[in-house]
Amino acid sequence: MPGNSFGQAFRITTAGESHGPANVVIIDGVPPGIPLSVEDLMVDLNRRRPGQSHIVTQRDESDTPEILAGVFEGRTTGTSVAILIRNQDQRSKDYGNIQDTYRPGHADYSFDAKYGFRDYRGGGRSSARETTVRVAAGVLAKKILKQAFNGQVIGYVTQVGDIKAHIPDPAQVTQAQVETLPSGEPNIIRCPDLVAAAQMIELIEAIRKDGDSIGGAAEVVATHIPAGLGEPVFDKIKADLAKALFSLPAVLGVEYGIGFGCVTMRGSQHNDHFIPAPELAHNGQPGITTDTNRHGGMLGGITTGLPLILRAAVKPTSSLPIEQLTVNKQGEPTTVRTKGRHDPCLLPRFIPMAEAMVAIVLADHWLRWQSQTSKS
Repeated sequence: MPGNSFGQAFRITTAGESHGPANVVIIDGVPPGIPLSVEDLMVDLNRRRPGQSHIVTQRDESDTPEILAGVFEGRTTGTSVAILIRNQDQRSKDYGNIQDTYRPGHADYSFDAKYGFRDYRGGGRSSARETTVRVAAGVLAKKILKQAFNGQVIGYVTQVGDIKAHIPDPAQVTQAQVETLPSGEPNIIRCPDLVAAAQMIELIEAIRKDGDSIGGAAEVVATHIPAGLGEPVFDKIKADLAKALFSLPAVLGVEYGIGFGCVTMRGSQHNDHFIPAPELAHNGQPGITTDTNRHGGMLGGITTGLPLILRAAVKPTSSLPIEQLTVNKQGEPTTVRTKGRHDPCLLPRFIPMAEAMVAIVLADHWLRWQSQTSKS
């Protein structure tokens, strides 16, 4: 199965299945000397892990990583970093009844069409369980961005069902707002609009009682990103970011900046005007910015120095305990109910996954840019 690697200068390769013994990532291109510990990795892995609240799947996984290679005395060595995360709470018997039945919304049929064989336990390779190690790789990518230019990547939930959050300035949202309520309790929906957050949780609870699921949207914002990352043709930064987000399970749409809002605008309304910004002058270069950011921090496939603002549409969880129409491998009509433990809404756990993929792309393009400029 090709297609298990992503990136060029910062390159990740993953392996593993939902109900196999473990998932593993090998990360190439990590600079030497970056501090890395299991405790560092656990911060984002705990944000992704199942069982963290009553509105996510109750599968009980600690998601404790094992650093197998590439780290010595708490710092990266410059060689490949390998991280393994074991699966500890699989219930493969929950999937025995769907061995020959195609679950609506899943990759069961497409896997059989491609390979003639599939691991039917929890979705196998197409399961979101694989994203554990992507999140671990994202921790390293975030460290590179932080060390290089104080870069930061923050994601949050903007919509669940028809409930939309009001976010006046995405670039001002803090990790604390996303993760914690003013009371100090966890913000389990990861929405910084507290009124909308409460409504979202209420909706998810009602949907779960019905045995159903609900979709929504997330926003990811990268700040302090320097102008100049990305390539002008096939490796546009927007193209790589879109691929990164689309590679995550359940993502059905990606936009950046004004996004689809551009379709009703005139050019005179859409263009961001360049203005002088003396405070941004650096190394003899004049400071330049734009008065608005409808372009979402990217022009011509290259970053402009303004915040990168992306949004992803995430579909409702396909695994449902309610009866659905389908067919079996022989093409005969039947019905299916999915056993097991599943998220009624994917958005709360999607946030660290999306942050990781955005950070991986930015780290990759930063390292590529450094290799180009060092030779000029």
